[in-house]
Amino acid sequence: MTKDLNTLLEVAREAAKQAYAPYSGYKVGSAVKCADGSIYSGCNVENASFSLSICAERTAIFKAVSEGKRDFTAIAIYVDSDKIFPPCGACRQVIHEFSPKIPVIYANHHETIESTIAELLPGAFSL
Repeated sequence: MTKDLNTLLEVAREAAKQAYAPYSGYKVGSAVKCADGSIYSGCNVENASFSLSICAERTAIFKAVSEGKRDFTAIAIYVDSDKIFPPCGACRQVIHEFSPKIPVIYANHHETIESTIAELLPGAFSL
């Protein structure tokens, strides 16, 4: 893994510390790197009405978009767990919407997987 991707993963790991996950117990952080070099992070925020929860990946992307950024070069996801999880389907679609060829790095305590959104979401919905 390159130094840039390792740094991005570390930002995601730090973001996971802010997660609000009283229901699943999985604290997740994400960081998205923009073409201009800026990085936006996010964490998962759960809600008793589960459909109102939001994943770390979408939080990071939506923060960036709300600041006028739409050109992303990489995304990292970290779950504070012994289990490893790729992005959920909703997050995959949102990631693909903005960057259909973006590298996706996801990790846990012991493992790091490098992929692309095209590999994780073949046949993505697009207009």
